[in-house]
Amino acid sequence: MTNAILTDFLKSLALLGVFLLLGVFIRAKVKIFQKTFIPAGIIGGFLLLILGPQCFDLLPVPKEWFNIYSLLPGVFIVPVVAAVPLGLSIGAKGKNKEADFLKNIFPLMGIGLVVSLFQFAIGYGTHVLFSNENLYDVFGIELAIGFVGGHGTAGTLGNILSGLNLPYWQTSQGVATTTATFGIVGGILIGIALINWAARHGQTAMLTKPADIPEPIRIGFQKDISKQNSIGRETTLSSSIDTVAFHAALIFVACGVAYLILSITKKFQIPVLSSISVWAYAMIVMFGIWWTMNKLNLQYLVDDKVKSKISGSFTEYAVIAAIASLPIKAVASYIVPILVMVIIGYIVTTGALFFFCKRYLKGYWFEQMIATLGMSTGVFLTGVLLLRICDPNLESPVLANYSLSYTITGIIYFATLNMFILMPLTSGAGFTAMVALGIGIIILLLSIISSHIFLGKEFKGN
Repeated sequence: MTNAILTDFLKSLALLGVFLLLGVFIRAKVKIFQKTFIPAGIIGGFLLLILGPQCFDLLPVPKEWFNIYSLLPGVFIVPVVAAVPLGLSIGAKGKNKEADFLKNIFPLMGIGLVVSLFQFAIGYGTHVLFSNENLYDVFGIELAIGFVGGHGTAGTLGNILSGLNLPYWQTSQGVATTTATFGIVGGILIGIALINWAARHGQTAMLTKPADIPEPIRIGFQKDISKQNSIGRETTLSSSIDTVAFHAALIFVACGVAYLILSITKKFQIPVLSSISVWAYAMIVMFGIWWTMNKLNLQYLVDDKVKSKISGSFTEYAVIAAIASLPIKAVASYIVPILVMVIIGYIVTTGALFFFCKRYLKGYWFEQMIATLGMSTGVFLTGVLLLRICDPNLESPVLANYSLSYTITGIIYFATLNMFILMPLTSGAGFTAMVALGIGIIILLLSIISSHIFLGKEFKGN
């Protein structure tokens, strides 16, 4: 029986693999997907959704596979989040000019957090606006989950709500997947429009005219082998253990310990601790593992690129699984409030980033803003994509600043996520929106103060 279950699971993953590859092929051939930079996982996921039982039901595969797909994001997000602290390095080394530029990290990190908190406030504010529509308790959380978190983080939401035995967990996960799709497509289109405007008006440090996007970025792969990037260092030798397997082992250990801790807290019904999600414990455990490795001077065994490729692989499958299992009928019933909060989210996210980055960052303000816009409506790589359009050869120090800011912002974001998911269950959407807005304003004030401390009181843009 066990062998049959595992074989069936492997077959279901094979189907996801087929549609991931179809997504790669379609992205490489269809211009509209190249222009909008829609990832292969999203293309393949929607194609599988259309052909699956939720739409035309044309695939001769068991419907139970799609039940598996709805659960995969909540499972795969655990190793993704657990991997975040592994290889974390804080502190700048290099030229004085770049070290000075890294002072932008504090205000940029604050601005990124402010935007995510404003998204929480907008989402729950929309809930209040449509309170007569009989929305489920946490409707509105999906804006920040989808925009800042991205498709993979939709699984976090499903994981938490499913763990609380809430019947609408799959619907909420589907709404988060929908907002994530709106976020990544709209964010890229808005970003490209802003880049072209900035290039024409002299606001970019590297571009003097609207950008020509290189073909490899558009189609999604590099044909010239000599120009293909390495995925990382081989920190261990295969005579002992494969490097990827070693990094995966560290991630799986953190996940296993996290599940053990959660089971103990639930067994003894420890207040507060038993309600913390497993992915949060996984992140804490990984901090402990990475701290121990640093104390033992074993940090050379970890390569951030290798780690990122492992977590990125889990994310790809989480994304396509979440989209393929999207409960279309349930999500469609909320389409009006979804569209309202997404449109307001576009306006506030773009406006806040443009205004605050221009006013409170020094040096490459537009490049930092556009990268953070990509992160705030999609994922880290969306920000890198928009940055590379502004700075094709990554000659500026923006990427280092953005990467570190993203890492710290991501850790804080995940640390507070549980609170904003649980709060409306006990205190209501209106109160949660006010809390998010209040915390956002406080962090904004701290960002302004840090800007004045680190960058000086008098500066203009660049």
